[in-house]
Amino acid sequence: MVLLLKKFGLFLLGLLTVVLPAINLQARILDLTPAFPFTVQGVWLTNVDSDVLYDADQLKTAIADLKITNFNTLYPTVWNGGHTLYPSPVAEIYLNQSQDPHPGLQGRDSLAEAIALAKAEDLQVIPWFEFGFMAPAESDWVKAHSDWLTQNAQGETIWLEGKKHPRVWLNPLHAEVQDLITALALEIVTNYDVDGIQFLSLIHISEPTRLR
Repeated sequence: MVLLLKKFGLFLLGLLTVVLPAINLQARILDLTPAFPFTVQGVWLTNVDSDVLYDADQLKTAIADLKITNFNTLYPTVWNGGHTLYPSPVAEIYLNQSQDPHPGLQGRDSLAEAIALAKAEDLQVIPWFEFGFMAPAESDWVKAHSDWLTQNAQGETIWLEGKKHPRVWLNPLHAEVQDLITALALEIVTNYDVDGIQFLSLIHISEPTRLR
């Protein structure tokens, strides 16, 4: 177990090593004046029980309202339900689908829209990998990459989220899983004007107890 944790820790360290230079985070931190620290007042923009990312007008209204209510940081979901929520060549290569097929995302780049609207209001944007290593068990790409999945001693890979949604947990120690997450992160920080990346859901390495 200790060896596995060390390996995962090295992956996270490597991920930060390649991502941080692209967003010049160190320079941003050094520029902060200690006497006037930046207080994060952030909100997550998700597609779970919300249409805000599926409708350009709703997105514009939401960001304007957040500015009025003194929020200064947005965390828009970019990885959820086994899909990216922006047009992704990386996802096309690894998952054979460039973005979530929801009709509200077709012909749009919701991430680019959110960034443009947020920057116009002087808000920071930190894309959020909401689903982390979790993925829907029924996804075509999950079925095609069964070797990417974490399994328990009985060889089981599926567990129920909320007792009804079949999910799998990607193996964070699998080289191709690491390559996928790293490539997606680099794609975002290279092609979009973001202020960071939120990997919180990746750091939750306590996989479902069913898979232990």
